[in-house]
Amino acid sequence: MKYLTDINQLDLTKSYTYVDYLSWRFSERVELIMGKIFKMSPAPSPKHQYISSLLNAEFVNYLKGKRCKSFAAPFDVYLPVTNSKGESNTVVQPDICIICDEKVITERGCEGVPELIVEIVSKSTVTRDLHEKYDLYELCGVKEYWIINPNDKSLNIFVLGEHGKYMVSKPMTYGDRAKGRVLPGLEINLDDIFQDVIKEPEEGYLAEGTKRL
Repeated sequence: MKYLTDINQLDLTKSYTYVDYLSWRFSERVELIMGKIFKMSPAPSPKHQYISSLLNAEFVNYLKGKRCKSFAAPFDVYLPVTNSKGESNTVVQPDICIICDEKVITERGCEGVPELIVEIVSKSTVTRDLHEKYDLYELCGVKEYWIINPNDKSLNIFVLGEHGKYMVSKPMTYGDRAKGRVLPGLEINLDDIFQDVIKEPEEGYLAEGTKRL
C-alpha cells in the first residue's frame, strides 16, 4: 500500500473510501463522513479535554466488571456506510463511545456501531456534530447520542426511537443528573462534569466575522 504523508496531496472536494483512509499517514487528524473529508481541530481546548476526562472517568467507573467498554478519542470508529459501489466510506473519531459488542473491537478501533456516542462541541465542530454526525449516527443506529456544549454547560441526550429516529431529552445543566437508557442505573451529576476549573475566553459559536454585542 502506498502511504500519503501530506494532506495537501488530496483533493478535498473529492470522495474517498475506508481503503483510502488506511493509507493516510499525515499529521492532521481527519474524519471521513460518507466519503467527505472533515478536518479536525489541531488540539481540543483544555475545557474540552477536562470535560471529556471527567465524563469518561464516570463511564469507566460505572462499567467496571460489565460487558460494555468506554473509549475516548483518538479512537477510530468505522461505521457501516457505503457508497454506490458498495465501498465503505465513513470513519469518525467521537470524543467518547461506549461499545457493548466485543466482536466489533479490533486492532484498528471499532468496526461497527457503538451503543452510545458523546461529542463535545467546539466552534470548529458544532455544525458537524449537530448536522452531519447527528444524521449519520441516527442512520447507523447509534442508540444514544450525547451532545455537550462546554460554553453553555449543557447536555442534550438523543435516544433512538422504535422508528429509527432520535428523540431528544430536555436540555440539562447544573443541578441535573444525566441518565440514559443504554446504561441503566448510570447517573452522572452534571455539577461534577461542568466544574468551572479551567478559565478560558468565551469563544461562542458566532459565524465568522460576526461581532458580539
